[in-house]
Amino acid sequence: MVDPLRFGGQPLLTLTAQDAPAEGPAFLEASVLPGRGMMLLQARLRLPDGRVVDALAAPAPEDAAREFGGEEDFAGNRSFAFGGALLAPFANRIRGTALEGSREIEATVDGRSVRLPRNWGGKADGAEQYAMHGLILEATVPFAQPSPDRVQGRLNAGDFDGRWPSRAELSFEWRLTAGALVLKVVARNVGRDILPLGLGWHPYFALPSGKRSQARLRLPAAHRAEVNDYDEVLPTGVLSDVTGTTFDFNAAGGAPLGDLYLDDCFTDLGRENGEAVVEIFDPAAKLGLRIASPTPQVKAVQVYAPPDKAFVVVEPQFNLADPYSAVWPQGTDTGMATLKPGEELPYEVRVSAFALPHP
Repeated sequence: MVDPLRFGGQPLLTLTAQDAPAEGPAFLEASVLPGRGMMLLQARLRLPDGRVVDALAAPAPEDAAREFGGEEDFAGNRSFAFGGALLAPFANRIRGTALEGSREIEATVDGRSVRLPRNWGGKADGAEQYAMHGLILEATVPFAQPSPDRVQGRLNAGDFDGRWPSRAELSFEWRLTAGALVLKVVARNVGRDILPLGLGWHPYFALPSGKRSQARLRLPAAHRAEVNDYDEVLPTGVLSDVTGTTFDFNAAGGAPLGDLYLDDCFTDLGRENGEAVVEIFDPAAKLGLRIASPTPQVKAVQVYAPPDKAFVVVEPQFNLADPYSAVWPQGTDTGMATLKPGEELPYEVRVSAFALPHP
């Protein structure tokens, strides 16, 4: 008997839909890694023509296992290189002062000094290095699978190994229901101090046609956070109006991606029936994806979409990049929540698929 593939000492879990529609676009399976912070490794999606394809850009499980644990996986970095990593207690970037002799920075979080992994940064010579995408990327999460279409996990994160104010408990749920994929995270402050909190998700949605130039994006938002460049991708503190610009994706049918490079954070999100909504259209595959969050604290969406790759990363998250930076004008809501002792806060995202009409 062959030993099952394990990640962080935990097995790969497969969810199987029990109530998906008999035909039409639907999510049918999902693969979750409790040993990598409950990340989604892959999901299987039925297209309008009946074919079943990978919904995410990600390697096969055996290849993914080889990606983890090496030098490039410092602080769990490979978790956000593919699939769909969960981000907590902050999403995006936090800057600080590099500490000599270690891969750490000293940063200020909600007025308190913390030491964070210096796990990402620009690739150019002399580019700044900073903390990226939270502190649970390689966490091992105890789990239970109460049904074939659902998995739950609970992580007593504490103070994240001394790196974060107060103490947190995180509960997770992945579920396949009625053809959709649903993620729920609940964070609870189990400490004695205020808990600063930013939650997010980092999914690489594959374009089944493989034709990125014809893909379209709809993202109702009023502003984009300007950055210094696309190497360091650090905010300048300017929120620019997207109306009529290359970054205006507000129209009902979205706007074509063409050869546009995106690694941009959008904010002042329009909400539809209380939900922040992003849609990806792949006309060549007759497929649309709807990413919706009812969570009021989701105030930003980071989109990463290189023109030479057949994927679009859509990251619904609480906070803007570098939320405690002095570059933000006084009074700017950068999205970080604060929980009093005993308080809890949910995060939810639902992904559904739909058929595009024939042209």
